[in-house]
Amino acid sequence: MSRLSRFFFGFLDVLLAVLLGAMALMVFVNVVMRYTMNSGLPLSDELSRFAFVWLTFIGAVVVYHHRQHMGMETVVAQFGPRGRRVLMGISDLIILGCAGVLMHGTWKQLPINASMSAPVSGLSMAWVYGIGLFTGAGIIIITVERLFRLATGRMSDAELRGFGGEMDDLYDSPARAKAGDRAE
Repeated sequence: MSRLSRFFFGFLDVLLAVLLGAMALMVFVNVVMRYTMNSGLPLSDELSRFAFVWLTFIGAVVVYHHRQHMGMETVVAQFGPRGRRVLMGISDLIILGCAGVLMHGTWKQLPINASMSAPVSGLSMAWVYGIGLFTGAGIIIITVERLFRLATGRMSDAELRGFGGEMDDLYDSPARAKAGDRAE
């Protein structure tokens, strides 16, 4: 499962890079065309906006997977291991609820978006805003897996320290520890 997970998130990293590159290219071409020819490509305007929406929602899943989202580490750091486990459980339950609301709302909104078309490309707006289903499902799957590991005692001490904002994972391997000693 870990290998599949690494492959999937590697694919998402590549997809994010492609979306970002495509968005930057479309905006750059439009700026140059407007400056030099006093006209632009309406399609690239619209598609760059859609790419931004997808970039944001897919990026939210990737950032959540890597635990790089915002947190209240100052508060969590005041607690010991048991308190951190409780706070992590509460946090994950709240996140699970919010992701469920996102998924439910996207599902309810999908028929309305499917009946509307983008003004320039004619693309169904369900393709644009349906990404909320992916984001909600992705965050729910990650959170359920984390809650399972937390409840069964399989949460590593490094993850628990990271939840409290401690970034001592640099010294996990002997080679990194030596490199860190030389840097000091």
